[in-house]
Amino acid sequence: MSPANKPPETEERALAVALAYAPGESAPKVVAKGRGLVAEEIISRAKEHGVFVHESPDLVALLSQVDLDARIPPELYVAVAELLAWLYRVEHQDGSPVPPPP
Repeated sequence: MSPANKPPETEERALAVALAYAPGESAPKVVAKGRGLVAEEIISRAKEHGVFVHESPDLVALLSQVDLDARIPPELYVAVAELLAWLYRVEHQDGSPVPPPP
């Protein structure tokens, strides 16, 4: 059966997790998460506000297990740090000045 013909209960539904991090905090925090229409809304609002959306199904699956408003566990620090470092490079590749550390 092709994905388009799958019954609704077996269709894969979008999954999204939003993280927030501010310098000085111990770790990023899960500030929103959801599946299906909620995931689509999280992604839509992020894009509307100029927030970069990264697609990594494996990382999202792991982050979706973290409670809402909880900091990510130490086991995910490296993966999230690599993502944040990559995002930082992407955001500053145009030669714009990099803000000094706090």
